[in-house]
Amino acid sequence: MSVRVDSWLWAVRVYKTRSAATTACRAGHVRVNGERAKAAQPVRPGDELRVRIAGFDRILVVKELLTKRVGAPIAATAMEDRTPPPPPREHMAMHAVRDRGAGRPTKRERRDIDKLRGREDA
Repeated sequence: MSVRVDSWLWAVRVYKTRSAATTACRAGHVRVNGERAKAAQPVRPGDELRVRIAGFDRILVVKELLTKRVGAPIAATAMEDRTPPPPPREHMAMHAVRDRGAGRPTKRERRDIDKLRGREDA
């Protein structure tokens, strides 16, 4: 037996709506066993899913097939989350924040922003 990948991602609460899961599949944010997945691609127990959410990949292994949305405790038993922990905040790159309505950055501000991002020679 198998279940559509978009339906399974919605059922285990990775996405809030099934249409959001379908959109993510169309955009190429979902991979099943290393291959880009279409929304209707079937998943089976043991398949590894890589789902890109907010710039980070979540690595999920299908343990149980679900077709209907279930509560969080049951959803947690239907998948194995192999996502590595996020890097500490100290290692994440800082980004420049400009006040709203401040207009375009001046040449000097742009150079400072590039230096902050680590693109001094760019």
